[in-house]
Amino acid sequence: MSIEVIVPNLPESVSDATVVVWHKQPGDSIQKNENLVDLETDKVVLEVPAPESGLLSAILKENGAIVTAGELLATIEQQASQEANKTEKTLPTNKKDMAIPLSPSVRRLIHEKILDPSIIKGTGKDGRLTKMDVLDHLDKKQTAEKKESDVTTTSEVKQKPMAVIEPDRTISTGHRPEQRVPMTRLRAKIAERLLQAQQNAAMLTTFNEVDMQNIIELRNQYKARFEKKHNTKLGFMSFFVKASIEALKRFPAINASIDNTDIIYHGYYDIGIAISTPRGLIVPVLRDADQLDFAGIEKGIVDFGEKGHSGALSYDDLKGGTFTITNGGIFGSMLSTPILNPPQCAILGMHAIKDRPVVENGQIVVRPIMYLALSYDHRLVDGRDAVQFLVTIKECLEAPTYLLLNI
Repeated sequence: MSIEVIVPNLPESVSDATVVVWHKQPGDSIQKNENLVDLETDKVVLEVPAPESGLLSAILKENGAIVTAGELLATIEQQASQEANKTEKTLPTNKKDMAIPLSPSVRRLIHEKILDPSIIKGTGKDGRLTKMDVLDHLDKKQTAEKKESDVTTTSEVKQKPMAVIEPDRTISTGHRPEQRVPMTRLRAKIAERLLQAQQNAAMLTTFNEVDMQNIIELRNQYKARFEKKHNTKLGFMSFFVKASIEALKRFPAINASIDNTDIIYHGYYDIGIAISTPRGLIVPVLRDADQLDFAGIEKGIVDFGEKGHSGALSYDDLKGGTFTITNGGIFGSMLSTPILNPPQCAILGMHAIKDRPVVENGQIVVRPIMYLALSYDHRLVDGRDAVQFLVTIKECLEAPTYLLLNI
C-alpha cells in the first residue's frame, strides 16, 4: 500500500516553503512520526514526519524545490513495515541514538557530515546538542586530522604551502577565491523587510544617553537572591522592557501602526526582542509584556535565545509585536540607527555600557553610560513625542524606583 507524504499547512501569511534537506533516501526504512524532511519558510523551519512506517519508495521534491501546502513530497510503501521494524532492531546502538531530540539545523548538519550525535557533548538545556556543539566537534576533528597530515607530509608541505579549506566552503583553486551560495529564505525575508522599512516609512532617529549606575548597583545587590528565588538571572533587558512599556503607556502613538490610511492604536504591549541566531536576526515577541514581572520577562528572553539557537522557534513566537527592542551592545556597538520592524512604527536600540566622564553638580565624575537610539516613523510619531518617549525611558532607568513603585 502506497502512502503519500504531503506538504503540511503552512503558517499564516506564508505562501510557500523550500525543501532544505531529506533525512531519508529512497529505499530507506522509516518509522511512523520520524522526521523525513525539513522545509524552510521565511520565518521558521518545519519538520515533516512520516505518516506511517515502511520504506521510502520515491522522493518527488528534491532539495531546493519550492513547494506549497498540499503538494506531494514523497511516497511510502507501507507493506515493507515489518522488514523496517526488523532492520531497526538490528541497528547498532550508535544509530539508535540518532533518534534523540535534535533541532532541524543540528540534524541537518549531522546528516551532512555523517556524524554520530552520541559522541558529541551537548551544552544546551538538559544536555541538548546545539549547532555550536557540532561545529566545535568538527573544528576539533579537522584540527586533529590536519596535525596528523602535517606529520606525514612535512617534506611536501615545505615545498608547497597547503591551502586551508574551511568546512562547508566551496572555494575556487585560484589565488582570488570566491563562494556563491543561495540566499536562505530567512535572509531573503530580512532583506525584503529592511528595504520595505526604508522605502515605505519616513524614518528618523533620535538619541539620548542614560546613566546606568543605579541599575547596576540594584542588580548587583539583588541578583543572587533573584536567581535563587526565580531560577533565572537578572539581566538589564527586563529593566528596558519595563521602562519601554511605561513610556508606551504615556505615548500611545508609538505603540501604534499604520494600515493604509488608518491608524491602529494597540491596547496591549507585545514587545519584540531581537536575537541573533545561526539563521540570522529574528524577533520573537513577548506577549502582554506589561503583565509579566521581571522574572517572567527574563525567563521569556532566555527561552527565546535557546529556541533561536536550536532552531525551535515557532511561527507563533514570531508573529505580531507592537514595539521592538534590539541590543547591539552585546556585540560592542557604541551607537547605531536601528531600522523599523514593519508594521511597527518605532524601535529602541541599546548599546554598550562604557565608563564616561560626566558633569554632576559642577563636578566631573565617571559614570557607566549607555547611548540609546529610537528610530520612528515620522508619518505617525511627532519629533516631540519621540524625544519625550526616550526621556521617559531615561528617567525610569536612572531612577528604577519609578518602575518598582509604579510612579
